[in-house]
Amino acid sequence: MEAVKTQDVSVNDLAWKIEYHADRCTMCGSCVAACSFKAIQVVTQGQTIVVSTENQPVPEKRHIACPIIKQKASLTDYCRGCGMCEKVCPNNAIRPVRNVDSRQKLLSKDNGPIKRGGRTNLNAQRTLDSIMVGRISQMTDPSLDAARHTFDIRSPFGRVLSPKELPLKLENGKMVMDHKVPPVNWIYPLIFSDMSIGALSTRAWEAVALACAYLNEKCGLPVRMSSGEGGMPVKLMESDYLKYFILQIASGHFGWNRIIKAIPNMKVDPAGILIKIGQGAKPGDGGLLPAAKVAEHVQAIRGVPKATLSSPPNHQGLYSIEESVQKMHLSLNAAFGFRVPVAIKCAASSTSVSVYNNLLRDPYKICGGFFLDGIQGGTGAANEVSLDHTGHPVVSKIRDCYQAAVKQGLQGQIPLYGGGGIGLTGDAAADAFKMICLGANGVFVGKVLIQLLGCVGNEHGRCNSCNTGKCPMGICTQDPRLVKRLDVDKGAQKIVDYVLAFDTELKKFMAPIGNSSLPVGRSDALVSTDKAIADKLGIQYVC
Repeated sequence: MEAVKTQDVSVNDLAWKIEYHADRCTMCGSCVAACSFKAIQVVTQGQTIVVSTENQPVPEKRHIACPIIKQKASLTDYCRGCGMCEKVCPNNAIRPVRNVDSRQKLLSKDNGPIKRGGRTNLNAQRTLDSIMVGRISQMTDPSLDAARHTFDIRSPFGRVLSPKELPLKLENGKMVMDHKVPPVNWIYPLIFSDMSIGALSTRAWEAVALACAYLNEKCGLPVRMSSGEGGMPVKLMESDYLKYFILQIASGHFGWNRIIKAIPNMKVDPAGILIKIGQGAKPGDGGLLPAAKVAEHVQAIRGVPKATLSSPPNHQGLYSIEESVQKMHLSLNAAFGFRVPVAIKCAASSTSVSVYNNLLRDPYKICGGFFLDGIQGGTGAANEVSLDHTGHPVVSKIRDCYQAAVKQGLQGQIPLYGGGGIGLTGDAAADAFKMICLGANGVFVGKVLIQLLGCVGNEHGRCNSCNTGKCPMGICTQDPRLVKRLDVDKGAQKIVDYVLAFDTELKKFMAPIGNSSLPVGRSDALVSTDKAIADKLGIQYVC
């Protein structure tokens, strides 16, 4: 099977499908002439018929080419459901029918999906959908030109010290460093969220990694990618591309034996370390990799036999925030010579602010980031009950954490990153901008990447079989026959195109409010049409 075909748009992806009865059609051409969208065309279709031309029955097969009306599988010339074809057809042979399995809203005009498919984890209106950018610089202060102005779109990843804590002193009239400061990397505010090699196919992971490298090397966008639990290929860890990857350590500690052994041979340091305490789709529960996905290369990387791999619900031996700071942060920083920032990822919950406050008070100044994952975060294998009934929306928790830091005068010291449903409607730049205005330094996305690779899942129950290891698109499977269906180059190209569009749209939001750098905490730029949301987030209510 050709890899490209599986990622192309089909008629079943469109909002309207043409119901056509060839036996009634007289090929008058009225429908094709009446369609102003050019959504249907005349094509020839091969048919095999059985005829008999003798006096007695002598069946004979004949192959003929018959003209038929066919719908175009296009995102530019697609059916709008106007029904003109049905109105002009004299034989009632054609009509548009609404497609309940449509993915058209998830697709972009370049024949590639830019919005996520598959189910949401919370079937309700999102908080972000009720928030708008309401403050526009007009006569009060000048707005910027989004196309020509220079924007500084960078976020810190690492502990940022306050001016009073900087180790600076004067010696012979010169400013010198008294001692080292925590490492800080300035990265793009969009992070490719953690997805392990075991969860994704080798080609899917390669496509995301290739896109990340291309964005850094060719586009000048320092996008970072988290490895997910389960380790990484040794060749990648010993290459120069390691600097674009955040190594994750989760409660199962899978794959870290190989990572530790690879440290002496690493040419460059990783972008950071991410300690995953929890994730939004199944908070309070460990990761799960079904046995069907534990292929030979996964066994080698993780150092495990072929079996269902269940991570513990927490890191064994770490039962408090203080212990995490003292043990994990200190040891991981020491492993890389205190050159690599270490961050924590938690599921958004009512305890998120407590965790963040404790990290802010860390006397070692080691914690370099706080990642909050909301209830709409994705996963390939979680229990339905966890998906539907556990977790917390991420927006209010990001806001609460930021305001807690502001009250202490510590905002910006530990960067905040939010995820879980970012880009759910396809407008990831709008979601990111709103999150940044509410206090986040950046966002991380995962589901969007899967959709860009060609995921066909939707809210009506179409596919959504990531946990079975039988993904028909070759994305969430380790079956060699299915993996071959995924086109790595095409998938990487779509991810790159999406991020470039994200960058352009982010500037389109920054320019009208007059910001040339990220508007972290600028809640005055936002308004809400929902009074409860406005009151909770401390932004203006409009109607």
